[in-house]
This record gives sequence, C-alpha cells and structure tokens, in this order.
Amino acid sequence: MEPKDYLKDINEIKDMMNKSSRFISLSGLSGILAGVYALIGSAVAYWLVRTSARGYLILDGTIFKLCLLILFLVALFSITTGIILTTIKAKKHGAKIWDSTSKRLVFNFLIPLIAGGLYILIILIQGKYGQTGALMLIFYGLALVNASKYSIGYIRYLGFIQIILGLIATLFPGYGFWLWVIGFGVMHIIYGGWMHFKYDRK
Repeated sequence: MEPKDYLKDINEIKDMMNKSSRFISLSGLSGILAGVYALIGSAVAYWLVRTSARGYLILDGTIFKLCLLILFLVALFSITTGIILTTIKAKKHGAKIWDSTSKRLVFNFLIPLIAGGLYILIILIQGKYGQTGALMLIFYGLALVNASKYSIGYIRYLGFIQIILGLIATLFPGYGFWLWVIGFGVMHIIYGGWMHFKYDRK
C-alpha cells in the first residue's frame, strides 16, 4: 500500500470519528428563517412602542407584555422551524436526530441559556430591564460557544459575535435594541445562508 493510501485511510477515519462525535445535521435554512422571524418580530415591537401614547417602553405597561409575547413567538417559531428542518435534513442523510451526540449538544446549549433566562427574569421582576437585550445576546452567545464542540465548529464564531454585540450593548444601552436586531436577525440570516450553501446543498 502506498503512503498516499495510508493518508487517505487516516483522513477517512478522522472524518468518521468527527461525524460520530458531532451533530452535523443542523439546518442552515432554519438559521435564515430564525433571523427573518427576529426581524419581523422586532419591527412589530418597534412599531408598537413608537405608536404608543408614551412613545417608550415601561415595565408594567400593555405594550411591554405584547413585546414579551412577540419575543416568545419568535423563539417558538425559531425552535419549531429548527426542529422540523433539522429532522428533514437528518432523515435525508440517514442520520439519527436524537442520539447521544444531539443530547449532549442540547444539554450544553441549554445550560447557559436557562441560567441567562432566569437571570433576565429576575432583573425584570426587579424593574431593571435596561440591559435585557445585551444579556440576551451574551448568554445566547455563551450557549452557542458551549454547544459548538458537539456540532459544526463554526457555530462558535456566531457565538463570539453575539457575545461581542452584547458587550457593546452594555456600553451603549441606547443602541441595545438595534444590536439585538443585528445579532438575532441579521447575523442569523448571514450565518444560516453561509451554512446552507456550504453544507445543505451538497
């Protein structure tokens, strides 16, 4: 056997090991749609706040509750779409959607996300909602970075971008809403589009 055959075999073994330890069926299209949902939701929320009698958000107001509902619906639609499209992609490639790797992915993703969600809920109850957008970006970024070792490694870079945007939002709270739009809307569309053309179309 020639040296190049050995190298080919080694590369094939490495690819098999990588696929067995990483969940690679995430759909890029679901990322695009998540970004679209975020843009639509933020546009509706912005319109509600700007056309309200006060023209700004207050914690105990009806507009604030509507914004929370919009946020919940954006998350619900994004998660549902992600599950459906990822399941379709996994079946197409003959991969399991729920195995030990995907379980580790979800577990590591949810740890920072749940901790961050509870922290944000606590400060909202305390009437401190000025940094909500920044905290959402930071904890979501941490969740992506934490889960990236069980999925396509490039996801960590999206996580880093979200964290950076969140930190910028803490420095400039007046731009928190727009940085949230960039992070959850624009960056999801860009990253989802890149994943779709790099992985999904093969």
